[in-house]
Amino acid sequence: MSKTNNKLIQPDILRLRKELHQNPELSGFEYETAKRIRSFITKHHPTSILENLGGTGLAVIYKFPKKGTSITIRCELDALPIQEENQFVHRSKTKGVSHKCGHDGHMAIVLGLIFWLKEQEFDSGEIILLFQPAEENGEGAHRVVQDERFKNLKTDYVFALHNIPKEPLHSILLMNKGFSAEVQSFIIRVKGKESHAAEPENGRNPALSLSEMISKLSTLEIVNPEDKNFTLITPVHLHMGQKAYGISPANGELHYTMRTWSGENMSVLKINVNAVAQTIYQKYELSHEIEWLAYFPASANDMESNKYVEKAAKENNFGIIERPYPFKFGEDFGWFSKEYKTAMFGLGAGIDTPGLHNADYDFPDEILETGIQMFKSIILNILKE
Repeated sequence: MSKTNNKLIQPDILRLRKELHQNPELSGFEYETAKRIRSFITKHHPTSILENLGGTGLAVIYKFPKKGTSITIRCELDALPIQEENQFVHRSKTKGVSHKCGHDGHMAIVLGLIFWLKEQEFDSGEIILLFQPAEENGEGAHRVVQDERFKNLKTDYVFALHNIPKEPLHSILLMNKGFSAEVQSFIIRVKGKESHAAEPENGRNPALSLSEMISKLSTLEIVNPEDKNFTLITPVHLHMGQKAYGISPANGELHYTMRTWSGENMSVLKINVNAVAQTIYQKYELSHEIEWLAYFPASANDMESNKYVEKAAKENNFGIIERPYPFKFGEDFGWFSKEYKTAMFGLGAGIDTPGLHNADYDFPDEILETGIQMFKSIILNILKE
């Protein structure tokens, strides 16, 4: 496996990565981040830029003389509502917000391509560097895909990467079946009837129904990730009544998030959840409603696109790790998978690197050049054909 050398990285890219880390912004509010990206690009290579895509997003467009294949390289702008624990110089300046998923590093990798792209003289084709907002809440990619200006670009391929802690530095993680799970979250709200706590028989307390609901939903799980019908149903929040010991409550809420490997399986799962809820709450004579929340479609890897990723890894002598199934986390890149040929791959961030969304995580600069080299090779191989 080759060892990348950060001496190959433009010093401005390293500085910008740390500047982005110091100034994180939450999903949908990446205004200053977008300004920094735009300023950096116009300073180093003024070119065509579409702004306000899907909110705060940017698309940087490189057109070559003749019409040809269009390739989009996508990264994310947003940070997370997590207080950073690190004490290094470039730690977050924003209380309660920090880059704990490595989007600062992803942006730096994609920006690192501009120094190479401005020197290229391809006869035909188009390269689009996409800086997408609001990945963490699952809304940004959907808005970009629905934006008529992005649709009009008629891109042929969309590629992306995600750094993966606990995997060897510079390794490339490939998944034929897709990069990430289909994710759907929901709330079940129930309403019975209050009564005196000494006379619960005069009311309809939701406690038993909520308990039975938790138990019944757990029977829908298939937790083996190698099973094509993999189903994970995780309770994340429970609320019932209040701290008033003379009252038998009427209202309750259950909050869940569910994961499957496909949209088809998720559709069936939602039907089953509805059926279980209907049966239980009729039994206890409670009214109920289900509110479906954040949704992340499964990120599928097109076979052709995935082969370009594999070829790029081999050409650069990067170690390849083939995963038999996707990651369980959600990634709104799946919205691109519904419309375009896509591939997303993992980039090993180091065995000892803290996990994603950990308060002490920081993107390892050692893998910036690895990501840049991967995207360069993917672009070269497609446009050469």
